[in-house]
Amino acid sequence: MKTGEIITLGDRYLMQNYGRIPLALVKGEGARVWDADGKEYLDFVGGIAVNSLGHCPPAVVKAVNRQVRRLMHCSNLYYIEPQVELAKLLAENSCCSRAFFCNSGAEANEAAIKLARKYARQRYGTGKHEIITAHNSFHGRTLAALAATGQDKYHKGFEPLPAGFKHVPFNDLETLEKAVGPNTCAVMLEPVQGEGGVNVASRPYLEGVAELCRERGLLLIFDEVQCGLGRTGRFLAYQHFGVEPDILTLAKALGGGFPIGAMLAREEVAVFQPGDHASTFGGNPLACAAALAVVKEILHGGVLENTVRTGGYLFNKLGEMAGRYSFIKDVRGLGLLLGMELVVEGKEVVDRCRAKGLLINCVGQNVLRFVPPLNITAGEVDQAIAILDEVMGGIWVKYRLTIL
Repeated sequence: MKTGEIITLGDRYLMQNYGRIPLALVKGEGARVWDADGKEYLDFVGGIAVNSLGHCPPAVVKAVNRQVRRLMHCSNLYYIEPQVELAKLLAENSCCSRAFFCNSGAEANEAAIKLARKYARQRYGTGKHEIITAHNSFHGRTLAALAATGQDKYHKGFEPLPAGFKHVPFNDLETLEKAVGPNTCAVMLEPVQGEGGVNVASRPYLEGVAELCRERGLLLIFDEVQCGLGRTGRFLAYQHFGVEPDILTLAKALGGGFPIGAMLAREEVAVFQPGDHASTFGGNPLACAAALAVVKEILHGGVLENTVRTGGYLFNKLGEMAGRYSFIKDVRGLGLLLGMELVVEGKEVVDRCRAKGLLINCVGQNVLRFVPPLNITAGEVDQAIAILDEVMGGIWVKYRLTIL
């Protein structure tokens, strides 16, 4: 089918819960994708930080092909070889000891919320169930994860949301400390807020949060669904800040394009018992085979080194652009999770870039988010910057006419 046919069928039969761009992608390789009409694009969206090794990475394709011939699915009533291998690999490369596998970041955060409440109940009795999260956070769209999300725009129409969540300003330790009450059991944060505008936590803030949690007997939960697994230049984002969480959630990049999520916890916190929580498809052989290939490549394939090197290169190029155009307010981020904040809306920039063959996206109306594959090359960055600069030049002319 051609693009028009696909869009027509989608508009007729799909739920209208996405503001879909009029683009139908049918093929991907590395950092490039092709639409149904054969047009090529450089992809700096990457499935929203999912395609960490690019599209159809050979190591993942090989692992999935091998596994699909052996065993695609079996119940978690039994031990699953690639699942236990993946759990071991994640434990060996994090501060956590045990893993629960699911299918998405929202599910991983739901599991973290349940585990925190179960742990608090066992240790302190009834009453301690409240979790504090941050403004501009994003933890998922299931009801509890949505209630944890500190953005009112996502809550509208779904009230009443589950109780037991407080939202406080990000990077504000004093306000967080004041919010802790007798019912608080945990603090849940993203070390780098992705969907909320690419906001990076300060090291003193996270150090202070960790100390506060220790003093008050609270669990510290880090949601690294978007910022984890090499995206910031470290295997896990918390490793930049000198603090360790009690519970850690992962997804997006974990399967390199295959759906899988994980909730990891320290040994003493991992109090789930049979019947407490489950997922029919979570940790299935196929997903875990894909994730094993991804994690090994990130750890041993030079991916982290490239993220630091090329992420720094992209950051500097975006910074240079900010010096040329006064409507660029800020450039921020870590590794290859970067944001460019504008004083104008970003949709026109996104649309113009797409027309010229570059895919980027915008969060919060005015922050351009760049999450290309972690193995992106400097040459591909140069191509993206050339397109973006051309688009910004056109926006600049329009912006000057507006302010004159």
